[in-house]
Amino acid sequence: MLDYPLLAALAAVVREGGFDRAAAVLGVTPSAVSQRIRALEERVGATLVVRSQPPVPTEAGARLCAHVERVRLLESELADLPALAGPEEGPATLRVAVNADSLGSWFLPAAARFSAATGALLDLVLEDEEHTAARLRTGEVLAAVTADPTPVTGCRTRALGALRYVASASPAFLARHFPEGVNPTALARAPVLRFDRKDGLQARWVRQTIGHELKAPTHWVPSTQGFLDASLAGLGWALNPLPLAAGHLAAGRLAELVPGRPLDVPLHWQHARLGARLLEALTREVAAEARRRLVMTA
Repeated sequence: MLDYPLLAALAAVVREGGFDRAAAVLGVTPSAVSQRIRALEERVGATLVVRSQPPVPTEAGARLCAHVERVRLLESELADLPALAGPEEGPATLRVAVNADSLGSWFLPAAARFSAATGALLDLVLEDEEHTAARLRTGEVLAAVTADPTPVTGCRTRALGALRYVASASPAFLARHFPEGVNPTALARAPVLRFDRKDGLQARWVRQTIGHELKAPTHWVPSTQGFLDASLAGLGWALNPLPLAAGHLAAGRLAELVPGRPLDVPLHWQHARLGARLLEALTREVAAEARRRLVMTA
């Protein structure tokens, strides 16, 4: 039988990113948190957390953290049964992985409606859409916006539509770097914007549109809004989400590198098969917002 006070200590350390912060949340001393985790490790016979800065769960620790979050979510639905409900812990919190471009362009209205209707809180984890499914596999999150259509074990998946990107830059940037049009030589010299080392959208667009590999001077801008602002300022060209770039394109502040050649990235919503009302409510809002803001695919 699992000891849930011990499990709660482990989950708090991983979730809060440290023993001191976990202690503050649990209302005990850091020493007590450490003792609880050691007791849990002795009980299961495995190391559960690497005591680094911040602490990182081992594979076994991540599985136990995922179990705790699922139990907490299900127990939150017993709040109307005082005899069964545990101590008051505040609103339920759902941990969800979402890519920065979705967060910055379409996801938040769905999150706001969900929270307003249910009173639940969201713990949003930023991750590239190609890697959010990995967060589900380790149990770090209960749901994710992902580019991976393959269902994660124990999860339901549904297609959301595609987030459309446009290769764009300021008119002045285009005039300076592409006076003879977009071609491999000009692309190799013109500065490009990338979000981080995982960001391959710009290279994917060049392969799809020009048929070449992209090797160009790179500015690293780890912010969706910063990406757009940098494009407007003439720092480089980039793949910007159309929901954010559309107004600037219409006003002439941005221009497409190759008009009419967007890049569509299909997105999917995956969530744990818990049957929890909160997860179902969030799923409905995410799907509704996706229908409004994303490109529907066949």
